[in-house]
Amino acid sequence: METAEEVQKAVFDSREAAAMVEELRGSYRSGKTRSYEWRVSQLKKLEKITEFHEQEIVEALRSDLSKPETESFVQEIGMLKSACKLAIKNLKSWMKPATAKTSMTTFPSSAEIVSEPLGVVLVISAWNYPFLLSLDPVVGAIAAGNAVVLKPSELAPATSSLLAKLLGEYMDSSSVRVVEGAVAETSALLEQKWDKICYTGNGRVGRIVMASAAKHLTPVLLELGGKCPVVVDFGINLQVASRRIIAGKWGCNNGQACVSPDHIITTKEFASKLVDALKSELDNFYGKNPLQSKDLSRIVNSNHYDRLTKLLDEDKVSGKVIHGGERDKSNLRIAPTILLDVPQDSLIMQEEIFGPLLPIITVDKIEDSFELITSGTKPLAAYLFTNNQKLKDYFVRNVSAGGLLINDTTLHLTVPTLPFGGVGESGMGAYHGKFSFEAFSHKKAVVYRGFFGDAAVRYPPYTKGKLTILKALVGGSLLGIIRALFGWSKA
Repeated sequence: METAEEVQKAVFDSREAAAMVEELRGSYRSGKTRSYEWRVSQLKKLEKITEFHEQEIVEALRSDLSKPETESFVQEIGMLKSACKLAIKNLKSWMKPATAKTSMTTFPSSAEIVSEPLGVVLVISAWNYPFLLSLDPVVGAIAAGNAVVLKPSELAPATSSLLAKLLGEYMDSSSVRVVEGAVAETSALLEQKWDKICYTGNGRVGRIVMASAAKHLTPVLLELGGKCPVVVDFGINLQVASRRIIAGKWGCNNGQACVSPDHIITTKEFASKLVDALKSELDNFYGKNPLQSKDLSRIVNSNHYDRLTKLLDEDKVSGKVIHGGERDKSNLRIAPTILLDVPQDSLIMQEEIFGPLLPIITVDKIEDSFELITSGTKPLAAYLFTNNQKLKDYFVRNVSAGGLLINDTTLHLTVPTLPFGGVGESGMGAYHGKFSFEAFSHKKAVVYRGFFGDAAVRYPPYTKGKLTILKALVGGSLLGIIRALFGWSKA
């Protein structure tokens, strides 16, 4: 016999979605979400979820991904808690209108930029960081004063169920909702008119989201991915570099992260030293039998496992494995795997890997790496390890990516004063910190004028004298305005 919850899920169609959105719009129109008090109260409740339910969250992430507790806390729970604290601390200043300068054309006047909420927004989350990537955008949406619907990923069912339970218990259900489900439920949601949609995931679904949004002229924030390259120069601290590459690759959900290193580019001369350093540190971190390591996440499901093994088993790639490659299909585990000199036309170099496989591409000189990067689509992140200042400067000037990091990987996500977002096929829009608030706000321009100083020159009938004065006003020259007012000609 079906439970009430199962029946509710089964009947969530377009009609149910429309009714829910209308309820949320009614709540938004009442003005309750606009107040500072409501926003702070909801942010504090999100923070309480991280404080009082840490172990439940860890267990859900372990169930969905076998994610190590340290990664669960540092990369999901801790980061969300920090986002809540930052928003609570700074919300008043974020909400405060910003004074803007006015021009001679509107004198006398004053102006300001007012941040106003967009309305009712939809957040569609990803499975790889199912707690953080669900609630981090929600923090921004609530801070900005919106009503919000969260659609967690069905590929992380334990976390999805926990999010529905906790948000149902803690949050104001008149303005914050969770919809669980898969393709049918997501499709029903996408048929509705939203004031913004935030989607985290792959480019294929991102295109579907964007096409649906376009029907209603709804703006989108797309956090996608791409093949994030790591350029490794010679003359560096190889142990530190290797540890940081491993931490960003296998230490981030076993490579199942949108900013994880996808492949390494280094010189033919330096490749063997880099490989030896990576092998040594991998053994130190995960032991001689990494399939048994409790510090590595498993692959999310059998479909992704099969996708990764297909990349690994391609004829032109299978002989390129120089470390790892062990598999355990019954437990959905693949050991950290390094491949050397895979062909550029192989499957593993044509799509985002999103797993524990790390190809190393070699070039004659390190400068050749930049052409490889710029000839492809723009990644969500790009990394460079070097002590060469000229190389750093060239990398920053010429490599287009969502974010860059020199001599480390992935840590730029933790800097709250930096925007996190993609460019080109890696996404559009950005959030984190104040950028989250701005992502879900409209910057409204406001000019204030009194009734004094009404200029007759702007009204008909138009004359040459009025045109001369208007040209001087547009030109912005005080001397030119004085000349026009007194009818003086230029000397």
